[in-house]
Amino acid sequence: MNYLPAEAMRTSILKGLYIISLAFAAVTLVFSQTTETDGNIEKYRKGEIIVRAKRGTEIKIEQLRHEFWFGCAITNSIAGNRMSENDKTQFKKKFLENFNSAVTENAVKWDNMERRRGEVNYSTIDGILAWTEENNIPLRGHNLFWGVPKWVPQWVKELDDRELRQTLQNRAETITKKYKGRFAEYDLNNEMIHGNYFEERLGPEITKLMAEWSHKGDPDARLWLNDYDILTGNRLADYLTHIRTLLRQGVPIAGIGVQGHLHGETFDRKALKNALDSVGSFGIPVRITEFNIPGQRSKYYEKRNLTLTPVEEEQKARELTDYYRICFAHPAVEGILMWGFWEGANWIPQSSLYRRDWSPTPAAEAYRNLVFNEWWTKTTVTAGRKGVISIPAYYGEYRITANGEVMIVELKKKEGKVVVDLR
Repeated sequence: MNYLPAEAMRTSILKGLYIISLAFAAVTLVFSQTTETDGNIEKYRKGEIIVRAKRGTEIKIEQLRHEFWFGCAITNSIAGNRMSENDKTQFKKKFLENFNSAVTENAVKWDNMERRRGEVNYSTIDGILAWTEENNIPLRGHNLFWGVPKWVPQWVKELDDRELRQTLQNRAETITKKYKGRFAEYDLNNEMIHGNYFEERLGPEITKLMAEWSHKGDPDARLWLNDYDILTGNRLADYLTHIRTLLRQGVPIAGIGVQGHLHGETFDRKALKNALDSVGSFGIPVRITEFNIPGQRSKYYEKRNLTLTPVEEEQKARELTDYYRICFAHPAVEGILMWGFWEGANWIPQSSLYRRDWSPTPAAEAYRNLVFNEWWTKTTVTAGRKGVISIPAYYGEYRITANGEVMIVELKKKEGKVVVDLR
């Protein structure tokens, strides 16, 4: 039998201990981050339901929906005839089962609405709005303008500067006036740090003018910024500078949109948290507006026909879970909107919650477990001698049942608590 020399054995043992210590440190860090995230969810996403009732009263408290936006993009196809009736029915059913908010994927985009000058298609927007309003789903209008040159309608580029300015004003005023009070918010001028054709033609004051024209059509229109490669950290500094510039100009920014497209099969947790801290520092609401996992830098973006293996499906579910946890735990974030949830209508099909045949993926199960189980309040309590019950609960809408009577109440973050008197 061969034995290692004493020095070599000691070196081998020390290396082993070093590796073990690194592994322990990594586990400790992950545990610490998870504990912090869960603590922030409790701190920032829960308020208090106070119920006053007679002693011995049994009270059932059931959450009906979140105040936080768990949403998704809506394809034009639900308002047209390019989707089979069966798929359209399933799309609407699964949407309502999973989401409480929405964004138009393409319907409001200028090149989609008015491909030829003066021929404006309102029917798709009307169809989508009719359905979201019927189901109490707040809808984002994406987008009023998009200055990345390849997305500017060709006929718009052919206008002279005077005509261009007038045409921009007309679109802003017409859309917001026609749909006054119906869209929850709009993306004002999409992806400005990646291209701003209108500013190049008409000067740096054009964004403020776009906002003023939009408010002429609807004084209460909420106008958002929206851009990508921010949550990866790659264009974060540019975006922060851009936001500061617009604020100095007096542009009325109601919210900051940060897209969740630009990662691969996984994402950088620290970069995401740092980006949210940075954009959240303005004190303006933040939404993750366009989320996919796997994302645009994954192998699936170029190869839409690839199928995820069972191992890859499980990884996708874990990535989605971690992404949502970090965002839900951040006090500045007010919602997350996926950019597709079904393989039949999703620009990165492999990022879907549901397969083409509508069977759920592991990511669907993980998502639903978070939103409707872990982050969901449902309980039954009995009033004690003092008749006052305090229940920590996620912000949202609730049904409270006692003595055969039913009440619907809102627990709002801005108020922190709601008092229900059943005496």
